[in-house]
Amino acid sequence: MSDEQQGYMSRQEQNYRLLRKIYPLGIQDDWSLPLPWSIRMKIALGAAKGLAFLHEEAERPVIYRDFKTSNILLDADYNAKLSDFGLAKDGPEGDKTHVSTRVMGTYGYAAPEYVMTGHLTAKSDVYSFGVVLLEMLTGRRSMDKSRPNGEHNLVEWARPYLGERRRFYRLLDPSLEGRFSIKGAQKAVQLAALCLSRDAKARPLMSEVVEALEPLPNLKDMACSSSYFQAMHSERAAARMQVGSLKNGQPTRSPALPYRRQASPNQHIQPLRSPK
Repeated sequence: MSDEQQGYMSRQEQNYRLLRKIYPLGIQDDWSLPLPWSIRMKIALGAAKGLAFLHEEAERPVIYRDFKTSNILLDADYNAKLSDFGLAKDGPEGDKTHVSTRVMGTYGYAAPEYVMTGHLTAKSDVYSFGVVLLEMLTGRRSMDKSRPNGEHNLVEWARPYLGERRRFYRLLDPSLEGRFSIKGAQKAVQLAALCLSRDAKARPLMSEVVEALEPLPNLKDMACSSSYFQAMHSERAAARMQVGSLKNGQPTRSPALPYRRQASPNQHIQPLRSPK
């Protein structure tokens, strides 16, 4: 990494550590309510700008390699900055397409091609950003073994809904209770799907991600004002009541039931392994 890049990273960390409170995204000990839609999109945009700088604006490109919710620092106004550059690597130079390296990072966020081959590119970070964006949209953790079978891995659970326009509502955090932009949610889900493409070449540049996110925090077409959303919400509530059955004298938990969001895992894994 160049002196300029190291200096930039150091200044950002120092500035934010001087704040009275620094919140890693996903830890809600100091938040009395779930994050509003506009704030989630603001955080996503700020984090995307950080990655775009590293990939496309720095004197020498840098691959972050361990992008996840707990590496996003927030100030009191929810302005986002990246932290913990311990696993960052210089990007490929010249005609090289990737950097070959030992697989390191955090399970649930690492791009599949990187895990399989050790070939690291900027598109590996784009995949990780897609996971984080999905966490913001769903209120779920990237890996959560407390959930029912088939829902432990957030990306695999979400894939069937990512490409279907009429099913994207099922991805959204129930705690939002319809207080999200319909158009913004559609665009955010579409963007997450692109970032999470299994084909790394099909993923967008982070500058394109920034461009897609910029209008989203300010959209006002709230779903709770939509008759379609209200009807769908009523149908889902009725379906949950029908599906809920007794098991050993206790109601079983339906996968569709609202789930309180927990802190995202923040363990560093060297080498990559599954969290306990």
